[in-house]
Amino acid sequence: MIVSVMKIRTNFSLQTLNSLNVPANTPEIFFPTNLEELSELPQSKTAKCYILGEGTNTLFCEKSAPVIIKPSLVGIEVFENEAFFLISAACAENWHDFVLFCVNNGMYGLENLALIPGSVGAAPVQNIGAYGVEVGDFIERITWFDFASQKLSDFSKTDCQFAYRNSLFKQALSGRGIITHVHFALPKAWQAVDSYQGLNEIDSPITPQAIMAKVMQLRQAKLPEPKQLPNAGSFFKNPVVTADFFNKLQKKYPSMPFYKQANGAVKLAAGWLIEQAGLKGFREGGVGVHEKQALVLINYEGRLGQEVVDFACFIQDKVRSKFNINLDPEVRFIGSDGLTDITRLGVKK
Repeated sequence: MIVSVMKIRTNFSLQTLNSLNVPANTPEIFFPTNLEELSELPQSKTAKCYILGEGTNTLFCEKSAPVIIKPSLVGIEVFENEAFFLISAACAENWHDFVLFCVNNGMYGLENLALIPGSVGAAPVQNIGAYGVEVGDFIERITWFDFASQKLSDFSKTDCQFAYRNSLFKQALSGRGIITHVHFALPKAWQAVDSYQGLNEIDSPITPQAIMAKVMQLRQAKLPEPKQLPNAGSFFKNPVVTADFFNKLQKKYPSMPFYKQANGAVKLAAGWLIEQAGLKGFREGGVGVHEKQALVLINYEGRLGQEVVDFACFIQDKVRSKFNINLDPEVRFIGSDGLTDITRLGVKK
């Protein structure tokens, strides 16, 4: 009988484990690979910990980070019924590799989400989305390990409370457990989502493979590779405004891109707002705005997290001054005690 021993490291550098390349140290990091090892996590350590996936949406704001738990569960299982492919993926599977697995095996629906960095387990926390699709659209349920009870439980799609870049796991359950598996239901009756700007240029026939190829082409053309230019992808959320506010703004900026929402509100493009504020390609010290995509901030010189925060605050101020719009961060801010609750970048509640 082989007994697994959980990998644990102390005084561990996290610089290579976050895509912004921010230097930070954790006093202790745990790498559980199965349910048994999850049950071995001391509750004294999980009380103020941070769950780290691939670190592509994380900004360590201070030199000292909290205790880190980096789940390392892997594996994919596929089932099916008459209407759906039912796919269960463990949390540490790479998201893009999982999308490729699905498309290459004739299971479609996630192709619009290709090349989004991160892990499968992190995807529902943020309810990742791109090109007209959100991951919550295809999730059947989530398997969750609760730190307090040390038991597994399932959350239905409705239970997960998916919203724009939000979920139950980012709110009420934040820091209280770990998503171990994500269970997807991909319909066999595939419907293309190709009306988003860029995808409507695809030549017929419209196939899942063609959509995925176009999404990858579009993303690679404007989004830098983190290993070459350290970044966390989209730094800010696209703001959602009222129809009245939008109508007034559109009169002044008729070419402004926008996306009408089902509830009557209007989603604006944060990258466009930043660019119009004159900040595309702007750089201050070792931190700057990417020259091709203004929604991406680059940590050119591996500066401390606080310098990235200060630069992001500067961007917020410029956009607020020009448009009277507040940009909320998409990136998660981690202080020495864990997730930092922020109403404005750099300012704790």
